[in-house]
Amino acid sequence: MNTLITICARGGSKGIPGKNVKLINGKPLIYYTLKIAEEFALINQDTKIYLSTDSINIKEIVEELSFTTINTDYIRPAQLATDSAGKMDAIKDVLKYAEAKNNLSFDYILDLDVTSPFRAIKDIENAFKKLTQVSDALNIFSVSPANRNPYFNMVELDKYGFAQLCKNGNFLTRQSSPKVYDMNASFYIYKSSFFKLNINSAITNKSLIYEIPHMCFDLDHPIDFEFMSYLLKNNKLDFKLLT
Repeated sequence: MNTLITICARGGSKGIPGKNVKLINGKPLIYYTLKIAEEFALINQDTKIYLSTDSINIKEIVEELSFTTINTDYIRPAQLATDSAGKMDAIKDVLKYAEAKNNLSFDYILDLDVTSPFRAIKDIENAFKKLTQVSDALNIFSVSPANRNPYFNMVELDKYGFAQLCKNGNFLTRQSSPKVYDMNASFYIYKSSFFKLNINSAITNKSLIYEIPHMCFDLDHPIDFEFMSYLLKNNKLDFKLLT
């Protein structure tokens, strides 16, 4: 099973400037993603790991961390590193590069988002197993139970400016509403067939989900970084994180 792990970390970040290499508990944020990627590659020998960045600074910091399995020779084109550039196009480009460089076709692509480092190897392996068991599935991505529910306590404005529930239903309690999930960005696993269809979204009509059984969230705002830093420094996680 030839697997490509992509770690996408562009230089520009407006929400949390420099977040990909910002120190958290004494290590650059990207370290935690590199660490689990290398651990996965050591267990699964037919795995290649490629950093995708347009930033020389990020590239140099990754190289200074001295991971033996991380390929840093690919540089993301500038047009794929803008605020408006989609991540799927960035993955497609590094996939094309890695296949040409290694003269092989990858069976699976595992994308690990730097901003969601709370991962466990067993979760990734269990998600792989689930994906391989469903022949017509194209991909699988990690989720967590959502705190809000569009059938019960999330509203949007109609064309007249009045508030309406986001999704129609007649549910009197949150517990009786259909279960919904937050995409937590921890990992996305794609079969090679996904990219042959030129799909631009991780959500398709043939997508599976894997519910993370422990604390997991991604960084969107500066306060998220402070919260994550507190959890790491004070050993408040409800699972064992590779460090």
